[in-house]
Amino acid sequence: MIKQRKVPMRTCVGCMESKPKKEFIRVVRAPDGTASLDRTGKSPGRGAYLCRNPECLKKAAKAKRLERSLECEISEEIYKKLEEEMLEEAAK
Repeated sequence: MIKQRKVPMRTCVGCMESKPKKEFIRVVRAPDGTASLDRTGKSPGRGAYLCRNPECLKKAAKAKRLERSLECEISEEIYKKLEEEMLEEAAK
């Protein structure tokens, strides 16, 4: 009998939908208080998840959900990197 592994689920801070963790982009607040993109999904620190949809990013930015979730300021640079990454993936 093969035991099935439980798929980790996370919630998007933009659209508030729950999906498997691998479908999200993770933004992490490091222990020193800086926020950055976490491409591996394994960086230490507090994480927030976003769908790979630019609309979710706009919703999260407008309502300051990333800031609230990570309990720190998110720079415009992080938002731009997220948007670029999402647009690159959409082009694929």
